[in-house]
Amino acid sequence: MTVSKPSAWTPPGDWVRLTTIDAHAAGEPLRVVTDGFPDLPGDTILAKRRYAHDHYDHLRRTLILEPRGHADMYGCVLTSPVTSDGDIGVLFLHNEGFSTMCGHGIIGLVKVGLECGLIDAGEDGRIRIDTPAGRVTAVASIENGRVTGVSFLNVPSFVMALDQVIDVETLGQVRYDLAFGGAFYAYVDGPSLGLELGRRNTPEIIDAGMRIKRAVAERESIHHPAGEPDLDFLYGTIFVERFDVGDVHSCNICVFAEGEVDRSPTGTGVSGRAAIHHAREELPTGEWITIESLIGTQFQVRVYETAEVAGVPAVVPEVRGTAHITGRNEFLVDPDDPLAEGFLLR
Repeated sequence: MTVSKPSAWTPPGDWVRLTTIDAHAAGEPLRVVTDGFPDLPGDTILAKRRYAHDHYDHLRRTLILEPRGHADMYGCVLTSPVTSDGDIGVLFLHNEGFSTMCGHGIIGLVKVGLECGLIDAGEDGRIRIDTPAGRVTAVASIENGRVTGVSFLNVPSFVMALDQVIDVETLGQVRYDLAFGGAFYAYVDGPSLGLELGRRNTPEIIDAGMRIKRAVAERESIHHPAGEPDLDFLYGTIFVERFDVGDVHSCNICVFAEGEVDRSPTGTGVSGRAAIHHAREELPTGEWITIESLIGTQFQVRVYETAEVAGVPAVVPEVRGTAHITGRNEFLVDPDDPLAEGFLLR
């Protein structure tokens, strides 16, 4: 049997074509859309997010869900900036919808954007990114034309509540902190629940995380003090385990969206952690800590400076990490395919 190379083939004109460059940041995937996603109108990134949700959610599903993706796939769409000094805008995609900020996504899109020529750094080396949660400013470390690391100043992050207790079905009483790092999370000490925070225990982690997320979301009235109602929702649960020895401060395992598990330590999640530790006087301004993920990868975070959000004490976190490009894709959508918009199977 002889296997021939495929001949040149052009898909029919009514098929949808989407191209991407894929990467990962600390193990968490990022599918960067390079062509095929329509331009999004709107004077703010939140307005663009609403328009994408209302008109192009089928493209999100196509890119993220099976058979082209999976339950834990993540992606982003670059847009024009909405601020006078912005370099780029971004929307982030996951299995449930469009998120408001993503730290691993910032690290990944800067890696892909600079190395693949999608974006340019300003004369000062900074990349000013308009996200649904606000302005994020990133800086890349570059050696021989390669991006070897990315740090970014996140949106102001703050604590909404500390040491809250709630009854959760099958888990009993759960103590949590509620904080914002670009999205709202309930932070829970994993070992206090008898929960083993290891990759072989992922199904139990997902189940506990979603139970806590639903219980806290039902109880808490979540409002961003800046008055942006599109930010007023609980994105996920983050399980924390503190380490007493070694260079790694702690572990973060984030269960978000529809039972999605972050392979990275979660950039927005470690930002909320910085706000919590600073509020507890455990993390002075300028001091870096290293936080590990479910798979042992790491981000570093520090309080860059203090701030306020509509009178609420906040911090500006700085997060740093690395990313790697994993592939290029051309996805095609046959309009006669009954599964054209994808499906979610957990």
